[in-house]
Amino acid sequence: MAHPTIRLGVDIGGTFTDVVLETPVGLTSTKVLTTYAAPENAIIEGLHQVCKKANVLPNQIQQIIHGTTLATNALIERRGAKTALITTEGFRDVIEMRTESRFEQYDLNLTLPEPLLPRHMRFTLCERVDAHGRVLIALKRSSVETLADRIAQMGVDSIAVGLLHSYLNPSHERMIRDVLSQKLPDVAVSISSEVSPQMREYERFNTVVANAYIKPLMASYLGRLEDRLRSEDVAARIFLMHSGGGIISLQNAADFPVRLVESGPAGGAVFAADIAARYGINKALSFDMGGTTAKICLITNQTPKTARVFEVARSYRFKKGSGMPISIPVIDMVEIGAGGGSLAHVDALQQIRVGPESAGSEPGPACYDQGGTRPAVTDADLVLGKLDPANFAGGSIPLNFENAQAALTKQIGEVLAMGPTEAAFGVTEVVDENMANATRVHAVENGEDLSQYTMIAFGGAAPLHAARLCEKLGVARLIVPPGAGVGSAIGFLRAPYSFEANRSIYMRLSNFDTDAAAQILHDLRSEAVSFVRSCDQDTPILSEFKAYMRYSGQGWEIPITLSQDQAETPRADVFQARFEEDYANLFGRTVEGMDIEITVWSVNATTPKQDVAKISPTDGPDRIIPQKYRPIFDAAQRAYLDAGLVDRARLKAGQRIEGPVALTEAETTIIVPQSRDAICQPDGCIDIVLKPRKV
Repeated sequence: MAHPTIRLGVDIGGTFTDVVLETPVGLTSTKVLTTYAAPENAIIEGLHQVCKKANVLPNQIQQIIHGTTLATNALIERRGAKTALITTEGFRDVIEMRTESRFEQYDLNLTLPEPLLPRHMRFTLCERVDAHGRVLIALKRSSVETLADRIAQMGVDSIAVGLLHSYLNPSHERMIRDVLSQKLPDVAVSISSEVSPQMREYERFNTVVANAYIKPLMASYLGRLEDRLRSEDVAARIFLMHSGGGIISLQNAADFPVRLVESGPAGGAVFAADIAARYGINKALSFDMGGTTAKICLITNQTPKTARVFEVARSYRFKKGSGMPISIPVIDMVEIGAGGGSLAHVDALQQIRVGPESAGSEPGPACYDQGGTRPAVTDADLVLGKLDPANFAGGSIPLNFENAQAALTKQIGEVLAMGPTEAAFGVTEVVDENMANATRVHAVENGEDLSQYTMIAFGGAAPLHAARLCEKLGVARLIVPPGAGVGSAIGFLRAPYSFEANRSIYMRLSNFDTDAAAQILHDLRSEAVSFVRSCDQDTPILSEFKAYMRYSGQGWEIPITLSQDQAETPRADVFQARFEEDYANLFGRTVEGMDIEITVWSVNATTPKQDVAKISPTDGPDRIIPQKYRPIFDAAQRAYLDAGLVDRARLKAGQRIEGPVALTEAETTIIVPQSRDAICQPDGCIDIVLKPRKV
């Protein structure tokens, strides 16, 4: 099967829908406002725009790769299907009891997030499997049939099944699914042994409930999207970006929609990793700031860091522990409510707060002139001169300066006795410090020194704020690639077909079973490969093997990577050596005299990464002087400075511009402060570096 040459990448965000068309000539992109009621409408509009720009007919598109925040938003906004949970007798309240940990230790009025399903929608069956997979109490088919009849009267659209220890023995869950498919053929069913076959029942139950909760919604949306594309004479096969940074088929996405949570941000991390590979950067900080949120990811050796569990819908200003844990393979990133549409206000302590509430695309920031009256980050950026009101989004969305100024004055200035400029500066400085602080914490948690990193910034709002973030974090180098405003959509086009299969099977190294370990990894590889083959029949498939390990008695494990030889002929001494090496790197030392155990086994099947053309950076010998200027507020100098205005498209490789300067393009604006210079590299990337020291 020949590799498709005309492909479309689509990213539905909270504010904008980004569409990128890739042809043999290059990339063509556009941004259109997200249409909440029918998200497919924005896709069709964007598709026609890029096809017209590139002189391509819609029926010439051979492949569409799509990522979306719809699954995430449905969980956050509680807009899912009417769902029931079937679980083991005695475990009805697991998703409400959570782990009983306090994520805000000293808050006496701490309010835990409500579970996705109320108690009357949670049902139990008399059955029990123990921690070794042995059946202690057999499940009676008649009791399942009786419960199915009871649930049928409630008119549910979807059912989640999560039984104790089913990741070791899924026979009871499969029996329940068989009965439900006969009794309730029109109801979607999700079983935890397929959605998330991992230990820790709270995380597993919550994940299967989330999958069931959004399954009818996503199936309906994906079906409508396919129909709309066919009506537009687009016969291309559709694939979905998943949270782990790879591509899965439309059918797999409909079966496991919870894997689509965070698919947009995952595309951004893949985009940043591709840029890092081109420049040979081994330590990169991916910074993606859009209209609603900012996402930060550490990329080492051109590979984004991954995790097994992440949280969605955090209720305490995105504080860890305050959200719903989703136990699936995911690119490990920190996400905070800081975007161009994030709303600002003054709290009871007379402090400026920004986000996580967002103006979205409807009504949008006050400057959009669509009825919004509360100030957003975009309003502050406009007042500070960072945005040209006549050329925002390529001129498609004119900005109203007076509305932005009025909103900032009323909501911030009048409360704190500030003028509009000081109010705008306060808003941007607060949002930049929020992002910087989240980045510092994420780096410390991963044992990383940010001064060794290069930031790669993309998303519509990131180039406006990235240089200031670098100043706060002590990061010396910033790269803003071409197409930064639609980076996640470009990332979809760079992602491999991949699927990660994992399973919890407990094994101590002191009682290591070589044959069992080899069989576990073999079975997981076969499972993962079958998912990839549903997308691509011909491309060679690589396998990445991991084991999650810990000292006996510890609460959490760390991943260790295994080579194919180590996976095919597993040995306890090799596992121990790999674990101790990674443990010492992370915590500074090992623990003598303690047994080591494996809790989760994982195999990621993936097609090879696309070859990238290596870039030899230029140091910018050709200095150019801007012809136009406008006042832009420099946060470090706390004053307006005359900043040059340069059209990014006119820059040539090797040209260097001294800050302060604004590099403008259709989808975003790059702000280069006085502390830095910008160099145009051969591939069109803007390399923003510290000014050379004067001798």
